[in-house]
Amino acid sequence: MIALTKRFSDTFYKGYKEQSGLSLVSTLWILTILSVLAAQLLYSIHIEQRTQRNFLDRAKFHYAAKAGFEWTLAVMRTDQTPFDSLGENWAEPIQGQIDDGVQTGNLLNYQVTVTDEASKVNLNVADVGLITNLLMQAGASQDDPLTQELANAIVEGQPYRTVRDLARVEGMTSQLLYGTQQAATLTQPVANTQAGATSNVTETGVPQATATEAQPGLVDLATIYSLDASTDPDGEALVNLNTADEEQLTQLETQSGQGGGQPVFSQAEAQSLTQQREFDRFADLMEIRAVSDEIFNSIESRITTEDTNQNQGNQDDEDDEGRNGPQQEQGEDEQININTADVETFESLDDIDEGIAQRIVDHRDSQGFFQNIDAIKDVRMLTQQEFIGIIDKITLKDGETRSGLINVNTAPVEVLALLPGMDPERAQAIVTRREQDPPDDSPVLSFTEEEITGNPFMNISQLSEMEEIDFNTFRELADWVTYRSHGYRIEASGIDTAGRAISTCVGIIDRTGDEVVIQYWRQD
Repeated sequence: MIALTKRFSDTFYKGYKEQSGLSLVSTLWILTILSVLAAQLLYSIHIEQRTQRNFLDRAKFHYAAKAGFEWTLAVMRTDQTPFDSLGENWAEPIQGQIDDGVQTGNLLNYQVTVTDEASKVNLNVADVGLITNLLMQAGASQDDPLTQELANAIVEGQPYRTVRDLARVEGMTSQLLYGTQQAATLTQPVANTQAGATSNVTETGVPQATATEAQPGLVDLATIYSLDASTDPDGEALVNLNTADEEQLTQLETQSGQGGGQPVFSQAEAQSLTQQREFDRFADLMEIRAVSDEIFNSIESRITTEDTNQNQGNQDDEDDEGRNGPQQEQGEDEQININTADVETFESLDDIDEGIAQRIVDHRDSQGFFQNIDAIKDVRMLTQQEFIGIIDKITLKDGETRSGLINVNTAPVEVLALLPGMDPERAQAIVTRREQDPPDDSPVLSFTEEEITGNPFMNISQLSEMEEIDFNTFRELADWVTYRSHGYRIEASGIDTAGRAISTCVGIIDRTGDEVVIQYWRQD
């Protein structure tokens, strides 16, 4: 009996130990699972808190970026200079702070950069020649026939909504569009390279980046937003030579510094111009004839290059004059010799006034006698000085704004060198001129030192004063350039204490009207 009891006790104790072990293991597993769940919960809470903090930080820096954007808009509204240059306050990076709004006493930093869209080539206005130069600047080969085909395709695809729309043009490559990497600097022209540096320049004078430098893409060099107002340096509306009436043309005067205040066209000259106009570019103005076909047809029967004096000035004429009194003045049907007539004599012809008459005489004095009466149509309406004097007061298109003009005060050498008639040396001369100290009598000095530095161009005619810009270059360049801008890209970022941009907003503004208009907006 004792033995049976002992055996039962041993069995029970053994079972109890096994059950206790299982219970302990189960308890440990439960504790482990609970620990994992707790850790997961804590991690989730941490992630949630971190997400909330990041969201809050991003929201705060978003408003910091917007505050920088709005501040810059205020700066742009107060910019009243009649030109736009890199020497003005808006061209410098703007840095500022705003109150946190959540954490009392904390300040949020923002940084803003402003880019003149007129410092780039406008894809919607550029012709095939300019697009070809632009493609070579972006790395395309001058000798590759596909370059010309691509340029033609780009022009055929105008207009574009964004520069990145070029990706849809057949033949466009990622390298041409975006470059090899984000370009910080471009190749400098030969005249501006440092000792030992190399610079590639194509046969057309277009500088290209070397293999060791970042290659800019079209997104760095092109735009669709460049804009300028159709007003002269005094804020008056430009005169459209293709549509203006004769009265408007006779009121057109040369600007200050170019014989300012002098009328350019007489009544007859204005009439002659309206009979010839279909101008596509400013250079065509130098081909305007003082005597149009209509005017020539009206005077053709009354002009000659031969002496029509039948009396030969002999003694008999003198006797006749003594007997019969002075001879009568030349009749309306009698011919005049265009090689000997003076201004007053020319004015006796229909549709010829003092303006045209003086141009005929001046041409004859400088070029010699006319070989035949048709040669009178070789007399040109405008002198070089008159062309330069009115270039800032005229246009060839209607509208309150003009698109696609390159600002000579902000465009880099690489872009200026792409323009018709230009090369890297001339482009560098323009940049050097605008960065030098202004002369003592410069109107630029009427602005305070805090507002402007350098010697910016205040009108287009000032380009003609440069030794490097001859008249042929000037008249080719005049269609493509301006000295101011009304379209700007504003990029504002909220910056953390480590200097990182947490939130960025980009807007492109149009300030041609009374109110600033945001044409494009993107928030990152």
